[in-house]
Amino acid sequence: MIMTDATPWLALLHQLPAKPPYLRVKIWRRLQSIGAVPLKNAVHVLPHSQESAAAFGSLMAEIVDNGGEATLIEARLLAGQSDADVRALFDAARREDYEEIARAARRLLETGPASGTDIARLQKRLEDVDRLDFFGAPERRRAEAALAELDRQRHRHPDVSRAESAAHAEPIDLADRTWVTRSGVHVDRIACAWLIRRFIDPQARFKFVDSRHYQPGEGELRFDMADAEFTHEGDRCSFETLLLRADLLDDPALVAIGEIIHDLDIGDDRFGRPETSGLGAILSGVCASTDDDLQRIAMASDALNQFHAFFSNRRTDR
Repeated sequence: MIMTDATPWLALLHQLPAKPPYLRVKIWRRLQSIGAVPLKNAVHVLPHSQESAAAFGSLMAEIVDNGGEATLIEARLLAGQSDADVRALFDAARREDYEEIARAARRLLETGPASGTDIARLQKRLEDVDRLDFFGAPERRRAEAALAELDRQRHRHPDVSRAESAAHAEPIDLADRTWVTRSGVHVDRIACAWLIRRFIDPQARFKFVDSRHYQPGEGELRFDMADAEFTHEGDRCSFETLLLRADLLDDPALVAIGEIIHDLDIGDDRFGRPETSGLGAILSGVCASTDDDLQRIAMASDALNQFHAFFSNRRTDR
């Protein structure tokens, strides 16, 4: 969703009658179902769009029909809470939803191959949450990875290896490209950008977009975003996908870094490397120190270069 600077928010102000008592619960559930978040008890907001206006309009009609009052306004935040604070409220709401999906998927993984009905139910839940994920909460990747692993487990054949799967991937010219990803880079996207610039495309240029859905132009490749050429595949994070597709798995140091990025990004503790918390702290510190995407990548690249040198000079098997 692309918001305008002039009117980024729609705010619904409402007052409900004391009776019937169930009306408050009903309206609260309706607000949740459209993805609105509360600023105050009687003020809920959505990003400004025609869809948001229609959703609030329907809810207003229901409030008024039940004897309440409702007003819809366009809002700008001038002091107190910032736009970033409000976006964080939306991300927090979706974080809980995605983590619930990931937990359900992991429970099914522990009990054996899931049925098609189980997977379809969780996929439907993921689609419902995604429609309300206005700003691309990072936890979505974990939920997607957990569902992909469920599906992979259901159809897994012991004779199909990662290398055989990669052999069927259509080759892509990776030289001298513009690499596109979502703005606000964090763990996986930072590591991917470092890998691209150092090992895949030394002349790489980077472009950061606000939308999770972006159609690439000539000479552009997308990574770690919806419908990207290089993104989460099966149980792999985007960094691992790049390692596989760029034929870099013969570098044990990169594989070790890939295991760390996997655990930091997907959060399933699959590899449990002792260095994971250290690199995670470094990347969190980089992101806390600047909002500029290129600066984040540049600052983190020094640390990733050091980790690569460290793993290159020791045995990486634990």
